[in-house]
Amino acid sequence: MFNIIRRSQMIGLMAMDSSTATRIGGVEEVWVDDRGRVVYFASSAGYTPLEQVSIVGPDAVLTYSNLVMEPPTSLRRLHRMAVRTPSVSDALGWVEDFLFDWETGDIAAYVLGGDIAAPFGGRAVLFPEDIEVIDAEVVVIKEDAKNHLKSESEGLKGFLSEKSQQVRNLAKQMGDRLKSLVSSQDQPDVVRVKIREVRDELAASGQHDKNALQEAADFLQDKWDDLQQSLNRTGQRMKQAIDSAWKRLTQKF
Repeated sequence: MFNIIRRSQMIGLMAMDSSTATRIGGVEEVWVDDRGRVVYFASSAGYTPLEQVSIVGPDAVLTYSNLVMEPPTSLRRLHRMAVRTPSVSDALGWVEDFLFDWETGDIAAYVLGGDIAAPFGGRAVLFPEDIEVIDAEVVVIKEDAKNHLKSESEGLKGFLSEKSQQVRNLAKQMGDRLKSLVSSQDQPDVVRVKIREVRDELAASGQHDKNALQEAADFLQDKWDDLQQSLNRTGQRMKQAIDSAWKRLTQKF
């Protein structure tokens, strides 16, 4: 959950090639494949593979390269897609928003609107295990999925994307500092000690709100395994992104 972001939070961010500081364009849409994984984001320049994203910040999406390409025909625009069950052809609602991991493309939760969400104030949270299939024009959910829906506040309370911008920024700052401190061999207690050490370093500077800093530290403590996996993936993602970009470019010649 360390790299989870809402689609709505990513739309409008400026995409930039971090290697040259070149603007690619504002993010206009996030696209999924036929397996329901986020694989591309679209900008005025074209379609950028999600594997090229190096960081999603509060103001910009940084990429490893400025690679853009024509989209595959199998892409789905999940936003506003109709939702129904296998036994009912009429739509019960639609996908209003969704949360996804920008490192892996895995969707963590769907925010639904329409009749299906009416008992929850107009927006309800559905989790991936209740999805039957994502077709080209409709999301088919399991027959009993309505029994598992949660309100937006209840269903998303454990995600960093739902924290204040100040807490999100502090969690990222602490995560960046922990990159040089946490290894894949560290045990949970060791990781938690290092998180506390980084929290205390930032607190000693006197530049941060103590409550926000503690909330960011608490989140990292709760999600230490996600943090550890994310830090371990960073170097691998960079190499894979560069190799992929080179392969795509050389295929054009």
